[in-house]
Amino acid sequence: MNSPSAAPTASTSAASAAPGAAPASTTGGGAPGRRGALGPVGLVLAGGISVQFGGALAVTLMPRAGALGVVTLRLLVAAIVLLVVCRPKVRGHSRADWGTVVVFGITMAAMNGLFYQSVARIPLGPAVTLEVLGPLILSVLASRRAVNLVWAGLALGGVFLLGGGGFSSLDPAGVAFALSAGAMWAAYIVFSARTGRRFPQADGLALAMVVAAVLFLPLGIIESGTRLLDPTTVALGAAVAVLSSVLPYTLELLALRRLPASTFAIMMSLEPAIAATAGFLILDQALSTTEAVAIALVIGASMGAVRTQVGRGRAKGLDTEQAC
Repeated sequence: MNSPSAAPTASTSAASAAPGAAPASTTGGGAPGRRGALGPVGLVLAGGISVQFGGALAVTLMPRAGALGVVTLRLLVAAIVLLVVCRPKVRGHSRADWGTVVVFGITMAAMNGLFYQSVARIPLGPAVTLEVLGPLILSVLASRRAVNLVWAGLALGGVFLLGGGGFSSLDPAGVAFALSAGAMWAAYIVFSARTGRRFPQADGLALAMVVAAVLFLPLGIIESGTRLLDPTTVALGAAVAVLSSVLPYTLELLALRRLPASTFAIMMSLEPAIAATAGFLILDQALSTTEAVAIALVIGASMGAVRTQVGRGRAKGLDTEQAC
């Protein structure tokens, strides 16, 4: 999917090379406007809504194709769509570029496979709640500002509250798969940012998706076999692919070109709230009062992270004006 955003300049790439570094302004002279600061935030939110509603749809598809079969359809259809739309160039890339793409693809395959194994055993809301611990830990490790530790702590409290203060009633294997998916999610954030800096538009994403699909195809065939060829299953799998892979991965890759990894990771604390909403609307999973309070906490943490990012952008703009 070709993005309207231009490829990052050399100065932008250098400034954002380390996780948590502030993105370099691409505008000349003046202070960045509110649209410039909030643009990446809107991309992340849209991606989160898309992926969680796609995940809820995937849960309804599992009885037809199995967890590994759903992941195979999701990755395969997404790879085909991105190849057709992006038409990425395979020549002119360095060995380091290809290494980044391959690792990014492996990370996506592992993240998807582990998460769908989790939601096959435990409800969607708790699964996402556990998974989001990975990005939260990344936010603490990558952040260079003390205030981000406060937002991460608030979000972490909401995550545990959303889990009812503990997860002992859940299937242990499902919990382990969700936590492992969270670790892969943190790795995905890092390598998505690196891929976005090395490849123009969404070319790197398309190539990485092919790697992920090729890796997962044998697993899907072993588990689901000819069920993957059923027209209804293919159609539902295509919808899951668009909602859960094509749209969110493209939006997040674009956002990470202009948004620090630490802020992006804290915003991922919104995922349990979005997942709970999707579970209620699609899977008929109602929210308790405790869960509603937990959602308010994670939303508050994400809003704080956004305000911190916007305020930082304005301060940099003012400093630039004064220097000029």
